[in-house]
Amino acid sequence: MVTSPVARAPRTDRTRPTSADEVLRRAGELVPVLRAASEQIERTRHLPPELVEELRDAGMFRMGVPVARGGPGLDSVQQTEAVEILARGDASAAWCAMIGMDTPLYAEFLPESVAREELSDPDAVTAGLILPLGRADRVPGGYRVTGQWRFASGITHADWVVGGCFVYRDGEPEPGNGGEPRRWRIMIAPREQYEVIDTWHTTGLAGSGSRDYRANDLFVPEEHSFSLGEPRTQGPDCTPETILRNMPGVPLGVARAALDYVRELAAGRVDGAAATPWPDTYRVQLAVAESEMELGAARHAVYGSLRRQQRILEAGGELTPDERVDTVLARVNAFRAARTIVTRLYDLVATTAIYRPSPMDRWLRDLTTMRQHVIAQDQVLQSAGAHLLGGTPSNPFSLGIVA
Repeated sequence: MVTSPVARAPRTDRTRPTSADEVLRRAGELVPVLRAASEQIERTRHLPPELVEELRDAGMFRMGVPVARGGPGLDSVQQTEAVEILARGDASAAWCAMIGMDTPLYAEFLPESVAREELSDPDAVTAGLILPLGRADRVPGGYRVTGQWRFASGITHADWVVGGCFVYRDGEPEPGNGGEPRRWRIMIAPREQYEVIDTWHTTGLAGSGSRDYRANDLFVPEEHSFSLGEPRTQGPDCTPETILRNMPGVPLGVARAALDYVRELAAGRVDGAAATPWPDTYRVQLAVAESEMELGAARHAVYGSLRRQQRILEAGGELTPDERVDTVLARVNAFRAARTIVTRLYDLVATTAIYRPSPMDRWLRDLTTMRQHVIAQDQVLQSAGAHLLGGTPSNPFSLGIVA
């Protein structure tokens, strides 16, 4: 029997935000808090419980809860803005907020009764990997699930955990609705029903606690499973790629933090050999200008494409291949541009960057690690090109295409 996570008592007397403006303001208030905690976050390899409570109190996990359910109802543009602000404070915390706030987005694909159960606490956190690394055997009333998944960011403080599976019936793969040889379905269960394995020893995003987890013959009721190709309702938050849209906020926020840091550093620094102040040094001027140019272009691409897509989906329109690919290319470019910018600034700062308390080294490692995410890989670009040309995408999900 699946049980809901235990209801939590209120953690604070402070009112949780109920509007997008308030969420964004509270995110800004958290930036210095996150910066002060960055070394602890990295050292412990997960978010400290007290910091999770601060994120929860500031409404970071409820941003996508609809206004009709008492939430602030941030759209994809506003969610990305909030994540970007948090990333100026700490990349791992922003990454966990970006993942953890997927709870109400998944709820759009679940039966109404389960969606209400999952959202009985609007600050509930969801973690887990939706890719089908597990096996779900059909049994009366649901599935028997076995598998091991990776990269469960925030699972150390999650309430719910998802796990993608291929479905089997009578020992044989069950075909998908669109004629695919296998059916992909996502299971959701309380974290306590999975075994969490401490495998997260990485160079970057160390504090995200993105550990492995596994299940062995776990029973999941049918109503606690869903397909991203079968939304319960209609609207901008009911498309398969809705959980991907706010991801660029993390690299954009880290790049912004690095640029601000270097510009502040430059104000009091002198080029050694020529004894020239950095503000008057050509190579410094060029590096800063190039970085601002690239970051500005990346941000405009992300937010411009998100706004265009939002308008189309809100009007009930269908995305053309170009409109669909627009946000995908902007997303990939944000990860790539951010790492390029921080690498350039790291080289500019030179040996100073390798010593603490300089955050440059951590920012570079964080961006290098997040750049390895499947959503920032070449196969996504191939998929975008294939979709534009009428070919076969190798990763259709990255385009929001799920049969």
